[in-house]
Amino acid sequence: MDYQSLQEKAMKISPSIRYATITDLNGRIKSSGHRKGVKNLLTAQESLKSLKTSANIWKARNQLSRKIGKGKYALAEYGKIKRIVIPLEKGHLLYLTTSARADHSTILRKATRLKLK
Repeated sequence: MDYQSLQEKAMKISPSIRYATITDLNGRIKSSGHRKGVKNLLTAQESLKSLKTSANIWKARNQLSRKIGKGKYALAEYGKIKRIVIPLEKGHLLYLTTSARADHSTILRKATRLKLK
């Protein structure tokens, strides 16, 4: 699968996207990238912990999907950033962080159309 190509496409969706990562459901990174000139707010260890936590939470959501339907995305809004997690086919997630002022509805509309090849 071309993880890097998908990650790069995700970054092109909006200049408000700070960080884009493709992970599997165990939080293992397949491709990752930061926007040039953007300062990391978390250490590498903290970022990895956030990715793994998001993957575990997504697995928990999947346990309820028979009853409530398949999850489309998760959005968390913080003071400095927004975090978006979108399920991809074949047990992968697209993990995005954006600026706090990002138009997340436009980003979500475009990002949910991305597919792994």
